[in-house]
Parts: sequence; C-alpha cells; structure tokens
Amino acid sequence: MNVLFVVPYAPNLIRVRPYNLIRHLAARGHTVTLATTWTNDGEQRDIQCLCQQGPSVIAVPLTKPQIALNLLRAFVTGTPLQAEYCWQPDLKSQISNIKSQFDLVHVEHLRGARYGLEIKAQISHTQPQTPVVWDSVDCITYLFEQASKQSQSAFGKLVTRFELDRTRRYEGWLVQQFDQVLVTSETDKKELSKLSNLRSPIPGFRPPISVLPNGVDLEYFTPGNDARQPDTLVFSGKMSYHANITAALYLTNEVMPLVWTQRPGVRLIIAGSQPTTAVRQLAETYRPQVEITGFLPDLRVPLRTATVAVAPLLYGAGIQNKVLEALACGTPVAASPLAVSALKTQTGVDCLVADSPQAFADAILKLLSDDGLRERLSAAGRRYVETHHDWNDIAAQLESIYQRSVESVKRANV
Repeated sequence: MNVLFVVPYAPNLIRVRPYNLIRHLAARGHTVTLATTWTNDGEQRDIQCLCQQGPSVIAVPLTKPQIALNLLRAFVTGTPLQAEYCWQPDLKSQISNIKSQFDLVHVEHLRGARYGLEIKAQISHTQPQTPVVWDSVDCITYLFEQASKQSQSAFGKLVTRFELDRTRRYEGWLVQQFDQVLVTSETDKKELSKLSNLRSPIPGFRPPISVLPNGVDLEYFTPGNDARQPDTLVFSGKMSYHANITAALYLTNEVMPLVWTQRPGVRLIIAGSQPTTAVRQLAETYRPQVEITGFLPDLRVPLRTATVAVAPLLYGAGIQNKVLEALACGTPVAASPLAVSALKTQTGVDCLVADSPQAFADAILKLLSDDGLRERLSAAGRRYVETHHDWNDIAAQLESIYQRSVESVKRANV
C-alpha cells in the first residue's frame, strides 16, 4: 500500500509506537510517507535517522509561539488542549499539496486528530475515497479520570481536572469521525466505545475500534553480558509524566521503607528524563539509597544491570512500554496490577504482581532473595515478549486492519 502516516511529534526510540510501525511497514514493502513536526535539533536528527530506514518525510518545525497560539485557541473554543497542542498549519498545507494518491491515511494520537479531520474533509468529495485510520493509542479520558483522583503531581491533577470534561466530549465525538480507530488495549477500547455510545445519535452504534498492541524492539532490548548489580532496583520512564511521578513517590515513600527494614542496602534507581523537583527531592531525602539519573542516552544500561525492574503504577492507560522493555532485557519484573493489565502475562510465571505497599515490598524481597525465581522469570519474560510483542507481527496485524478498512470503504461507496 501507499500510506500517509501523520504523527504530531517526531517518532523516535522514546515514541516507540509510530517509530516502529513506520519502519516495519516500510521493511514489509509498503510505501510510507511520514508527515510530522519537530521542536529541537535532537528531534530533527531522529527524523533523519528514520528517513534512512525507508519512508519519505515531510517535517516542519513546531515553535513555542505556535504552541502558545494553539493552547489559547483551545482555551477559547473549549477544545481539549491536547487536541490543539501540535497543530501546525504549514504541515497541513504541505500534506494538502501532495500529488500522490494514497491508499490509506494513518493519523496518531489525540494530538494528531485534527490533521485527520482536515484530511478527511479534503478527501470527502474524491472517488474513490481514501480511508482515514485514527490511532488513538490510549483513551485519554480514562487516563484523566484516574489522574484527577490519584495524581500526586499538583500540576498534573490541575490540568487533568481542567481537561476532563472537554476531553470526554471530544473523544466520544472523534471516534465517530474516522473509518477505523486503533487503541493498545481492550480496556481502552471499552472506554472509548462507552464514550462514543454516549455521543452517538444512532441507537446501538458500534464504533469501529480495533486493538493493536505495542511491541518492543527485540533486537535493541536484549539481555546484556554485564553482571547484575546485587540488591538494585530500577524504575524507568519519563519523570515529568504525572503517572510516573505518582508511581515514583508511592514506590519510594510507601514501598521502599518496608524493603529497607529487611534489606537496608537495597538501591533504587529512578531512570528517566526530565525529573520534576518532587522526584529529584527523593534522592536528597533517601540518600544514598535512591539515585535519580535524569536523561540517559541508553536506557538498556540500568535495565540490564539491575537485579529487579519495578513498575508500581497506580493509574494509567494503554500498554506500559517500561514493562515490555524490562522483560525483553531479561530483567525480572515486580508490577502493580495496572502496569500489566493490558498484557497477557501470567502472575508468578512471567512476572510478580502486587496490589499494596506491603505486597509490593514482599514481592521485591522475594525476588532479591531467590536466585532461581529470578532466573525463571528472566527467561519466561523474554519468551513472553518474543511471543506476543514482536513489532513485525504487530505490523502484520496492522496490514490486516488496513486491508479491512480499504475494503469497507469500497463497499460503502458501491
């Protein structure tokens, strides 16, 4: 197929979903045109790197003044901030001027939905019509409903409460605007369907939502040859994200004191970019037992050398890439139920799951003290991601979804 793939932010090793879908579609013989924005030199380099792997690229800068204008527009119109944040008129113009006839348009995230709506309006009078697939990724309303109650980030709680009602209305409406909608988990499908049904004027309307899970780069995230550091835990993720902030505070303040009572020498590494003041303060409060790394050029280093990876998320949506990456590195995982709710892992076989501070501390202590258990979980976790989260297999699933979308639009226009 000839696919136009619109991503409102630069795909890279952190924004793994578009990055891997694009490069695997190109590797499977599809012609892919990426339309995206960038905000700094690093993102420009990321785009250039992806371009070398097959797709052609249209990329324009998204400046701070443009973002400020977008947020002002959202505030005035009642549109969700996320829906306007990445709007760049120059990118829309360049997309409109493309002469190529695409078989399908793929648009990612709530931040990219406006591009999809504009493209949908532009092609509405063409024959044959081109299907537009919106990859919602997660149900943002579902995420905000949890964050408004549980977030320990003051800014995160304020913004999510401000955004919740407008996002709920907008997502429910958006689902009805596209030929196909994608999400990463059954829970997100259920939540989006519920929102859509509330907004649908048609009784019994069934929104066209399909689950396309995330994968993990099995060639990049692999078990390393370095020895594991004894009594070392790692929690990874972007540390300016409110769900990760809440998880880091919960882990350090409520779980780790229970662990340290039994094993005072256990170290916790919180690895991820842009740690907030509250996260950085943890290293001061619990020095030297807690380390905050900030940005790391290679996240595999702490994943491969830690004894155990922890994922103590209290709320969230979609698939947690931090869990997939740890499993791919052969690192035993202790997780909250939420962190693995979108996965098909078996508790006690692929990872350990705990739903309270004491249970989480017990799971950590069990893993630290049982070499055989760690070895079994390490092997089983790697097998799990190889079986269920290979990006090439997920790209094949996406091909099938694309084909069904094309055929559905053809039948509708007969």
